[in-house]
Amino acid sequence: MSDATTTDLYEVTMALSYLREGMTQPATFSCFVRALPPDRGFLIAAGAETVLDYLSGFHLGHEDVEVFAEALQRPAEELAPLLDLRFTGEVRAVPEGRVVLAGEPLLEITAPLPQAQLVETFVLNHLSHQTAIASKCIRCVIAAQGCDLVDFSLRRTHGPAAAHQVARLGAMTGFAGTSNVAAAHAEDLTAVGTMAHSYIEAFEDEEAAFTAFALCHPGPVTFLVDTYDTESGVAAAARVLNGLGRGDGSAIRLDSGDLAELARRARAILDNAGLPQVRIVASGGLDEYAVHDLRRARAPIDVYAVGTRVGVSADAPALDSAYKLVAYDGRPVMKLSAAKLTAPGRKQVFRRPGCHDVLGLADEPLPAGSTPLLETLMRDGRRSTARGRLDDARRRVMADVAELPATARSIRSPRAVRPKMSRRLSTLTERVRRRIEREVLAPFGTHA
Repeated sequence: MSDATTTDLYEVTMALSYLREGMTQPATFSCFVRALPPDRGFLIAAGAETVLDYLSGFHLGHEDVEVFAEALQRPAEELAPLLDLRFTGEVRAVPEGRVVLAGEPLLEITAPLPQAQLVETFVLNHLSHQTAIASKCIRCVIAAQGCDLVDFSLRRTHGPAAAHQVARLGAMTGFAGTSNVAAAHAEDLTAVGTMAHSYIEAFEDEEAAFTAFALCHPGPVTFLVDTYDTESGVAAAARVLNGLGRGDGSAIRLDSGDLAELARRARAILDNAGLPQVRIVASGGLDEYAVHDLRRARAPIDVYAVGTRVGVSADAPALDSAYKLVAYDGRPVMKLSAAKLTAPGRKQVFRRPGCHDVLGLADEPLPAGSTPLLETLMRDGRRSTARGRLDDARRRVMADVAELPATARSIRSPRAVRPKMSRRLSTLTERVRRRIEREVLAPFGTHA
């Protein structure tokens, strides 16, 4: 059984019907976010690399068809038209790391209709989740104002695969490391970690615990100092670091309480002990809001370890994303449902400096001073460009975010940037609407 079975059942029933009806002409589906969540002024595109990997290997084998047949409670022979189906289409997408706005396509797929339909669920799942997480991570980077951020989310994310994506997307947006060893190895990231309260509790006292830990691990160490009393823990850490001459590169970690005030007291203890170079790491339910408040309070914190709330994008865990048919067999199509209106036709986003975007048609001439966001990343079911590098995506993030208005980057109550619609797209939208009202709705006395 392959990843091709990771789909909603209705994708299978529609694809099978299309094949039996001979409806295999090219279809274009557009994946976009209808509206931004509260407290989001922009999004960061992510997930395209996972989608391209999936589409490159998409193939319905005998076992896959048998799984579909079991789900439908039908003989596998009746699903024979699906056997050996592969993805042979084109993918145009916004490269990972670029800023995107509401209504702008993250990705467009053009392929024979049954193929483009079957891959919807997987594509939408990965683009939605990874874009939500990347957008949360970059807000943490903005809030940290140059301080290091590390990912501590593995233990509470929604499964190991999601945790791996969080580690990768954190790195893409500027995080310095992750506690996730597997992700660090796979993505060539820096693995980071300290110790748990249980480690401290297993020893007679904190000083014994810190000494044993430092003797076991050469080089810089990070001591967790708030198991019992934070100030006495910091003092014990200072004695051990001075006694072993291990101050350079080492740190203490605060995990609870009034982090701003405790950081000030810890800084004073360390400085008085002759350890101004020892850094302070803060953790414990942090996200961009908490980091923002700690920075405003001028807390002397050097590293922020963010976990659960970032790993699940707690304040905005899902995006209002959609994967909609916009053209079939050369015919532009659209949806007229209230609050879910879609624009017809293959799209392109034309960006001018400052993230002044115009949403237009793919075949429109490039407006002066603009660059197109969507790039062709796959043709005939195969990648048409090299696999995207994390370093390149990180550079795109930093460049695009720097272009945003300050109001869009605001952590609280940001003002979302909105694209404009080109004249050609607006004209096509109105023309298709009138055709639907005339040819589809009018015979039934229905009005859009």
